Amino acid sequence: MTKKPAVLFVCLGNICRSPLAEAAFRRVVAKADLDVEIDSAGTGHWHVGEPPDARAQAIARRHGVEIASYRARQVTVEDFRRFTHIVALDHENLAVLEGMRPAGASVHLSLLLDHVEGRRGQAVADPYYGGDDGFAMTWADVTTGAEALARRLMARE
Repeated sequence: MTKKPAVLFVCLGNICRSPLAEAAFRRVVAKADLDVEIDSAGTGHWHVGEPPDARAQAIARRHGVEIASYRARQVTVEDFRRFTHIVALDHENLAVLEGMRPAGASVHLSLLLDHVEGRRGQAVADPYYGGDDGFAMTWADVTTGAEALARRLMARE
């Protein structure tokens, strides 16, 4: 029996990219009627317990997704046992995750855009220090990544 897919999206603070990736993926798997556990977290601790950035909430809301109830949390060692896939939004966070990975953990680590044809190795840009246009680009990237990841998960069922 195969373990139910469980996906954790990870960025630095868990207030911009990873909650947007979680929201986009939730929307995609709901439409595809996939049974997947989904969460997001950050490698850093600065925003633990806080809601997503207001700009992230605004772009998600513009696309029909409400994320105001999400709360930032930090990645834990337990996540490497709980999730089948841990998906980083950039190389720095992927490196932190690789360093945290317990010996023998079978979790699949990747960058989100690794799942998109022609975008392997690319990071989702951090929109935090920019304007609204950066959040729109982030939404487009995480949506593309979420759709590609969902297709991969469906192909394995």
